[in-house]
Amino acid sequence: MELFSHEYFMREALKEAQCAFDKNEVPVGAVIVANKKVIARAHNLTELLNDVTAHAEMQAITAAANAIGGKYLTNCTLYVTLEPCVMCAGALAWSQITTIVYGATDEKRGFTTINNKLIHPKTQVISGVMELECKSLLQQFFMQLRN
Repeated sequence: MELFSHEYFMREALKEAQCAFDKNEVPVGAVIVANKKVIARAHNLTELLNDVTAHAEMQAITAAANAIGGKYLTNCTLYVTLEPCVMCAGALAWSQITTIVYGATDEKRGFTTINNKLIHPKTQVISGVMELECKSLLQQFFMQLRN
């Protein structure tokens, strides 16, 4: 595996998703990368914080903005294990992030089910990176929840 590949950084996002899983949160993880370096790591915290907006992407956007000292994430890439929802897509649009890479498609709440134009027009989107691994962790979580 090539160092600093999409798979490399998606594995980092999967580590965050596992942290969420271990906290009984929906296992979504995210990292934001600038200059081939992770500048932000986050995972879902909606249960812990009792906050419906505490998605992995929202946490990562805030952490990345703090890391770079500005609100615009140009020249940054978000790696997230699940397709962003409409709320997160809107926040990512405002952040002007350069690239979004996601693993599993969210067929119920993903932003592409509503409108692909919810993100910034210059943002590149890459889907399906390590999709099976990302989807498997989510399926395991929801199967465990139902039992």
